[in-house]
Order: sequence, then structure tokens, then C-alpha cells
Amino acid sequence: QLACPLDLGCHSVPSKEKSMAIHTIVLVQPQPNRASRTYLDFETIKQAMEGICQMFERELKAQYPSRAQITYDISDLYAFLDSLADISCLCFEPATGRYEPHDREWIKQRVYNHLRKLSE
Repeated sequence: QLACPLDLGCHSVPSKEKSMAIHTIVLVQPQPNRASRTYLDFETIKQAMEGICQMFERELKAQYPSRAQITYDISDLYAFLDSLADISCLCFEPATGRYEPHDREWIKQRVYNHLRKLSE
């Protein structure tokens, strides 16, 4: 079980692996209303996964403003991702010159791998 204390500093641990420099756009629709659609732009997949974790952490801080520290595990993050009306990623593939779409399940796996590496 992965757990991350909510201090927004837990994502700054440098990765031992070279970060994949694949431009990534995260498309998010938090509410059923189409007007809630937005996007987040990142230089790498790793930064995109950090951005998704930080989006969740901001939501937790809004829900629990009086708590100095909030701990969550991967099931909480998955529940957050499932609560969004829609979330997907577009990752640039240099070989084809196109952006490849990835769904919510792909994001869950990537976020899990990202947090697992941070906990090592």
C-alpha cells in the first residue's frame, strides 16, 4: 500500500531513472458539465503524473482545510480519478509525430508506478 503525506513536497524526490521527455497534455473534465473541461500541459509524462497527484492533493486540502497533514493511499487517488467526469492524456510520439491518446486506466497505472518509485 502506497501512502503519501499531503505536503506537496513528496513529489520533489529526484527519480533515479532518466525522465522520458514526452510532451503530455492532461485533459480533465471534473464535472458532468462540459464547461468544466480544462487541460494541463507538461513537458514529460513524469511531470504529468506529478501534476495529477497535486490536483488530487489540492482537492484534499480544500476538503480538509484545518488539517496540517493528510495521508492518502492509492485507493483514495483512484477514487478521485474515478469521480472525475473524464480524464485522459495525450502523449507526443516522436516516431509518428502524433499525440497518442491514453485513458483513465492508463493514467491510474502510470500514477501508481510514479508513486511507487517515490516511495523506494
